[in-house]
Amino acid sequence: MARKPAKFNFEDALENLAELVEAMEEGELSLEESLKAFEQGIKLTRECQVALENAEQKVQLLVNSDDIPEAEPFEEDENEA
Repeated sequence: MARKPAKFNFEDALENLAELVEAMEEGELSLEESLKAFEQGIKLTRECQVALENAEQKVQLLVNSDDIPEAEPFEEDENEA
């Protein structure tokens, strides 16, 4: 059976990225651990960039949509006057 890909969570990815950066900045990781952290950080950065690009495209579609209703003047029915 095919496994479903995990749903991407932008906020969790940013938090994980911040933790990786902090761990690398502390300088207590071995070279191998630093390389793994760097690799994971690059992956998270790319995933976040794709998510931001997708969100920007959605916003642009909404902003540029011609389906936005326009206000029309109210015409009073002659029978109600």
